[in-house]
Amino acid sequence: MASLVRHVTIDCADPHTLAGFWARALEGTLGEDDNPGDEEALVESAGASLLFIRVPEGKSVKNRVHLDLQPQDRSRDEEAERLVALGATVLADHRRPDGTGWITLADPNTRDYQFCAA
Repeated sequence: MASLVRHVTIDCADPHTLAGFWARALEGTLGEDDNPGDEEALVESAGASLLFIRVPEGKSVKNRVHLDLQPQDRSRDEEAERLVALGATVLADHRRPDGTGWITLADPNTRDYQFCAA
């Protein structure tokens, strides 16, 4: 039997704060035993589990992984607006007149973890 992805692990400076954003963004849950100041925080959602781990060093190069979000009950534009209201920042807008394309956003904690709403 093949291995399964248990969760996607993300290095960051403040695991609890960043996990809180992603729990709201994915309408998931933050682990009951995850508290501010902890070394890690886990978000469980229907689409993915994300584990945020505190690291002392900052990011030095471009991220090699990003999350592509696909809204299930709203349009891409409505989802982007919701994520910005939660604290995300729009980095680039790749929407096309025919309705295709995506929006690249950054998380509110470090402003360097990019994700796309497609």
